[in-house]
Amino acid sequence: MLRLLGRGKLSSILTELVSSSRRPVLSRLGGWATSFSSYSSASSSLQPLWADDEYADVNWDELGFSVVPTDYMYVMKCARDDTFSSGRLNPYGNIELNPSSGVLNYGQVTSDHSMFIPVRLIHSSTLICTNLLLRTVQQGVFEGLKAYRKLDGCGFMLFRPVENATRMQMGADRMCMPSPSADQFIDAVKETVLANRRWVPPQGKGSLYIRPLLIGSGPVLGLAPAPEYTFLVYAAPVGNYFKAREGMAPINLVVEDEVHRATPGGTGGVKTITNYAPVLKAQLLAKHNGFTDILYVDPVKKKYLEEASSSNIFIIKGNVISTPATQGTILAGITRRSIIEIARDSGYMVLERLVAIEDLIDADEVFCTGTAVVVSPVGSVTYHGQRFEYRTGAETVSQRLYKSLTDIQMGLAEDTKGWTVEVA
Repeated sequence: MLRLLGRGKLSSILTELVSSSRRPVLSRLGGWATSFSSYSSASSSLQPLWADDEYADVNWDELGFSVVPTDYMYVMKCARDDTFSSGRLNPYGNIELNPSSGVLNYGQVTSDHSMFIPVRLIHSSTLICTNLLLRTVQQGVFEGLKAYRKLDGCGFMLFRPVENATRMQMGADRMCMPSPSADQFIDAVKETVLANRRWVPPQGKGSLYIRPLLIGSGPVLGLAPAPEYTFLVYAAPVGNYFKAREGMAPINLVVEDEVHRATPGGTGGVKTITNYAPVLKAQLLAKHNGFTDILYVDPVKKKYLEEASSSNIFIIKGNVISTPATQGTILAGITRRSIIEIARDSGYMVLERLVAIEDLIDADEVFCTGTAVVVSPVGSVTYHGQRFEYRTGAETVSQRLYKSLTDIQMGLAEDTKGWTVEVA
């Protein structure tokens, strides 16, 4: 299916691929016709040759939440005191960074649950690094959203992308970074979905997880905002976030009151690396001890719930659903906000308040929400060595809320709120 691409020569593409040790993309080049002067010069005017009903060679029944390199990523750059203007689709592959880039010198390169972007440092003969994971950095913010294949197979659906764009703008402002406009953000996401359409799982088998990433890519030696910024969007097909989970299988949490994911006056309320990297050690220990994830408490009184490592927390008692109020240390999740609205529309009283450990212990049901985890019922929470169990199963509130949410996301129920955006 490989085709010659406009005035670009196939031999030059192969030479570039070999010389830069980039991941082979011959199978991907066959899906698009465009003009290339080099590997990285693909523009956003790419014309797709893949039909909506063509699929990548993936075992959709075995999808987890892990690295699956796809075809294309979107890239747009901007100087510190400028505004983003135009970007382009590049074949998924290496990105080049100066060794003194702000992202490398004043941040964290770590490996939580995000996808890999191989990195090749430039202007250095000794610093050749590949397969580093840039989840995000101190002067960097990111988002996560999903695309679902429509029931009829013609086109795809995004869920509340405007909310992601707005949250990235808020985070960028907090981190002294320029950010793309909402229209630029959504257009970039749409182009990324269409460029990787064959990687969107069949309906009911998963979704295409999309990662918009904004980083300080320009060189800086002293502690200061970077002079240049890069906005990236890449994607991968995903299934369940938590390993070994099938459908709505419950997760088991442990309360951590010595390690804290955020502090008052910090950046816990925006989507930066500060939310995540500090908790990796505690999270690994918890998983080693058989828990799915950690539930964090406030760092001052150590008695009020905040959130899990990458999701918000809800408790249910009778007809009342409670979730910790977002007051600067807790990320205001888009799935969290959606579940609150759905629950209120379904007749439940939903309170955003301080939720104490005692309230957690006394709850009937507990569940987590997030883009990656969707709605995950909690089977048990362990606190100071004591295990507390909660109601789970088909007739639970969390199951009903999960179905209501995912039916809207996948186009199986009428979207009366205007949350979904079609991509075709």
